Amino acid sequence: MTRSLPPIERAELRLVRLPLINPFTISTGTMTERVFPLVTLSAGGLEGYAEGVMDPLPDFLEETIAGAMDLIGETVLPSMMGQSFDNPAMVEKLLSPWRGNRMALATVEMAFWDLWAKWLDLPLQTLIGGAGNAVDVGVSLGIGPIDATLTRVESHVAQGYKRIKLKIMPGHDIELLEAVRRAFPVIKLSVDANSAYRLSDWAVLGRLDDFHLEYVEQPLAHDDIADHAQLQRRLRTPICLDESIRSAGHARRALQADATRVINIKVGRVGGIAEAIRVHDIAAAFDVPVWCGGMLESGIGRAHNIHLSTLPNFRKPGDTSSASRYFHRDIIMEKLETTDGRMPVPTGPGIGVHLDRDLLDDVTRSVRTFSA
Repeated sequence: MTRSLPPIERAELRLVRLPLINPFTISTGTMTERVFPLVTLSAGGLEGYAEGVMDPLPDFLEETIAGAMDLIGETVLPSMMGQSFDNPAMVEKLLSPWRGNRMALATVEMAFWDLWAKWLDLPLQTLIGGAGNAVDVGVSLGIGPIDATLTRVESHVAQGYKRIKLKIMPGHDIELLEAVRRAFPVIKLSVDANSAYRLSDWAVLGRLDDFHLEYVEQPLAHDDIADHAQLQRRLRTPICLDESIRSAGHARRALQADATRVINIKVGRVGGIAEAIRVHDIAAAFDVPVWCGGMLESGIGRAHNIHLSTLPNFRKPGDTSSASRYFHRDIIMEKLETTDGRMPVPTGPGIGVHLDRDLLDDVTRSVRTFSA
């Protein structure tokens, strides 16, 4: 019989800033550093970790780092101190009264999954039903000059990445794709618009069918399903939804409307690991593949994503590429690096990685502790 996890005795909430090696540009702006909340939950002599994926400003979705830090620090973590949770479903129940704020709530839920898996002395992938010791990985390239992008594509193809994804926006789309397809006619290629287009942009969107793309990701509004369904009826290229899918309910409605034929699952965006599994299962019921999107996570979030990607319907390469593409030094001791487009699953209990305490202290901008 499994021993019950002892009460949560301590928690820590840090604000971490990690500089990026290179600026990362998408249609909504440019990022030069990764800023995120890092939550630690402690019980029974063990610690569980997770990081938030919200941005400083509400340019991806409505959530912000300031709002997440306030909700987590003023409400969620204090309510957990001294409380016993036998499983993640009990944590979900605690979090269920709070509307929206999925990325903030996911940070706490994911930290508990890591803690619970460590208490059971099992890898996270085992608890969620995953299998395998490595996952296929693609790469996402930010917006930049076409010549420079061609060089980057060549480099990542040579490294064996299983799919190249290009960020596009109006004025930086068709000419880019023409150049990439001339140089690389047979690679697996996709594009991500981050909601930069409208149905009235059909003159451009219709031309995407010419480039034999794996999918076009989130071309229309961040909260839309209906217009994507209309666009999908006109496009041969599959549409992949990202920002529009905030829950399993959104996934079901989008699939029923044929608004998406691929789904990008980001754990934070849907509210945590349990909801991500539900989205995965609903997509599988519709025979629609999923893949794991990235938010430039540090090794903590990256490890969570790798474990999630071992579920069977993750049939397309995710964005969990080598951490060394983004950071000179990560906040974990392990090196999460790909080989021939495959990312090894971290071994050991929980998410299988350990914090580099010295570096973490150097890049922490604030820290709050909570105790029972």
